[in-house]
Amino acid sequence: MNPPPMSRAIGLLAYGDMQALDLAGPLDVFGAANALATGRPPYELQIIGLSTGAVRAENGLAILPAYTIEDAPTLDTLVIPGGAGSRIVNADARLLDWLRRRAKTTRRVVSVCTGAYVLAATGLLDGRRVTTHWQFADDLARRFPTIRVEPDRLFLRDDCFATSGGLTAGMDLTLALVEEDLGAVAALAVARYLVMYVKRPGNQAQFSAPLAAQTQATGRMGGLVNWLLAHLNGDITSERMAEQVSMSVRHFRRVFAETFGTSPARFVEHLRLEQACLRLTQNNSSIERIASGVGFHSADAFRRAFHARYGATPGEYRERFAR
Repeated sequence: MNPPPMSRAIGLLAYGDMQALDLAGPLDVFGAANALATGRPPYELQIIGLSTGAVRAENGLAILPAYTIEDAPTLDTLVIPGGAGSRIVNADARLLDWLRRRAKTTRRVVSVCTGAYVLAATGLLDGRRVTTHWQFADDLARRFPTIRVEPDRLFLRDDCFATSGGLTAGMDLTLALVEEDLGAVAALAVARYLVMYVKRPGNQAQFSAPLAAQTQATGRMGGLVNWLLAHLNGDITSERMAEQVSMSVRHFRRVFAETFGTSPARFVEHLRLEQACLRLTQNNSSIERIASGVGFHSADAFRRAFHARYGATPGEYRERFAR
């Protein structure tokens, strides 16, 4: 891994009741790039606080900043973690003014999870596409109606601003930043070192459709998702699903829509496409075999549905993400 001629200064904001992993995750990704570098480390990592004192994260971890917002050096990238404190510190006029000024001279300004509350309060995200932790997406959109919240994204880039979803999505975003700075080989080395995915694309959901569904499902609908995953290659109809949960078809469709917020057909297609993504990146099976294995009647129908959802063909997706 060849470092750049000059190290890039990465500032990570620390404040009370922040989520520790939102800071530690990106810090460790950048730190791994330093550990694997030969010669000059590619990053100078600096914790920046609102004052000189130690700050305590939500989990009790005490963090001692090296700088304050008054004496912080010039930065290449600024990372703003989330946490319960983000909905308090985003009313700190001194911090917001500092962020507005720093954004003019900082190449990248990044929020992790609910750190988007802090960045949004500056007005810098007005009119921009933003993501955050799925649990807070509706609230963020309500509080800041001038931003465009996309709750199901791992991370988003809009000009010099980047936002990420919950917790570990901040590491996915940071790995993408390392690839942007140092190249794909360096990002691969960091991912292997940290035992994480080489790249989960930003257009993936923050968590899988089965997990999302299982958190929503109650009663007789609770086991339906596992049954669907076991029968994706079959002919799945509303009638078969209704029979599985011992409901009439009409009642089933109503309960399904109330539970999952979509129709049975659309939900099944989502499951099939997500499982196809996993198979495209985990094995070398042909596109035709994968299409059949997840329940599409033809490879052409699979390609059309895949492209409509992900903006890429199955072959392009495999080439990009199956390293």
